[in-house]
Amino acid sequence: MEAILLEYAWVLLVLVFLEGLLAADNAVVMAVMVKHLPKEQQKKALFYGLFGAFVFRFIALFLITFLAKYWEIQALGAAYLLFISIKHLYDNHFKKQDEESEIKEGKGSGFWMTVLKVELADIAFAIDSMLAAVAIAMTLPHISDYHIGGINAGPFAVMFLGGFIGLVIMRFAAQMFVKLLNDYPTLETAAFLIVGWVGVKLAVLALGHENLAIIDPHFPHSTVWKSIFWVVLLGLAVGGYLVSVYKNKKAKAEK
Repeated sequence: MEAILLEYAWVLLVLVFLEGLLAADNAVVMAVMVKHLPKEQQKKALFYGLFGAFVFRFIALFLITFLAKYWEIQALGAAYLLFISIKHLYDNHFKKQDEESEIKEGKGSGFWMTVLKVELADIAFAIDSMLAAVAIAMTLPHISDYHIGGINAGPFAVMFLGGFIGLVIMRFAAQMFVKLLNDYPTLETAAFLIVGWVGVKLAVLALGHENLAIIDPHFPHSTVWKSIFWVVLLGLAVGGYLVSVYKNKKAKAEK
């Protein structure tokens, strides 16, 4: 029994680390989406977003054996994130806008519409998070004959705890990213590039789904792809931060 508990503790630790990484993806998206709101509304939108993330992860945990059959869910999430990323980059770098159109755009994206956008992103992230959790926790030995949502109670409890701790990490990460975006406005471009890159990750998952299999189903979970994803993501984050700091210093020097 001690050996089993030790194995459970180790898997929970790995799962918390993994959920923390996935929470960083979700936190960046949430921060980018709520940035345009006033500070008080930012906090409320983040709260609703985190509450939605918890609800969707909880539902996904119960229904994961059913949801895992549908590649369309990840494909829709990928399309959604790629759309908001490309639209932002196009509007801000390729489409000439005067100050009036920018003001109208800011007014058009109200509080509840922002919350809705955050919740839509949460659905895609919930599936991604639970699929990763299942892949790790399902290797654990069963500790009872009781099953929840088609998953043994032991692995189910580990996945639930890992997901909950991941949400706690997401809460603080999202607030940190919002602060960074407020302090370094030019970092927003890098943030939207990251959102698009996360969309690519979901697209790769959809393309590698066993019911679609346009690419090798093992590729989205391979060390090669995971390494590529994190190297590019970190490169975008660090590069964007350095460029933003340089532009801030340059702007202060010109004043």
